[in-house]
Amino acid sequence: MTALRICFVGDSLTAGTGDDRFLGWPGRLCQAERERGHDLSCYNLGVRADTSVLIAARWKAECVARLPDIYQGAIVFAFGNNDTALEVGTDGVRVPLEESLLTARAMLSEAKAWKPTLFLGPWPCEESKQPVNPSGLLGYDFRNERIAKYNDAYETLARELDVPYLDLYRALRADPRWHAPSQAGDGIHPPAEGYSLVAEEIAAWSAWRKWLD
Repeated sequence: MTALRICFVGDSLTAGTGDDRFLGWPGRLCQAERERGHDLSCYNLGVRADTSVLIAARWKAECVARLPDIYQGAIVFAFGNNDTALEVGTDGVRVPLEESLLTARAMLSEAKAWKPTLFLGPWPCEESKQPVNPSGLLGYDFRNERIAKYNDAYETLARELDVPYLDLYRALRADPRWHAPSQAGDGIHPPAEGYSLVAEEIAAWSAWRKWLD
């Protein structure tokens, strides 16, 4: 049995927006590990619409409050989709790639020096449902071509930093089960079935299993 406190730091995809059970993939992932006998504390630190820059401003304080050094702790970062998005009515992406990489480098480097750290990349959007406008106030336009570009750059950066990286973009696009929940969601947030698939991908990932097995 492994006892571990884990902070899942990200955006609405981490928070589980669109999931009627309000578990998202972190809740499902930790629930499955608890059933395997592991003693996990799951801290979901997902904030809707957060970009890498917004996450960089808050992650350390939020994680320090939850991961005292007397306990075994770890961090899972999951971001990128919002960086790639165009805000409706503007000309550019929310966080240009170069700035996103610099921000990710700083966060991952600091986190890795402190606690075991994993990085999950962005996942595919449903382009037929763009732009996404969940609040009626702001609209965001996601495109898979941009997501793929950021995903590849994040993977290269993670390899350079020796931080394990999970390419969810390619994994989910290759999974025939992803099509239905992707279509059923709002264009970026799937219903519960989609979050279950993401949790399955992470649970089978060798870097995640290394923490627990």
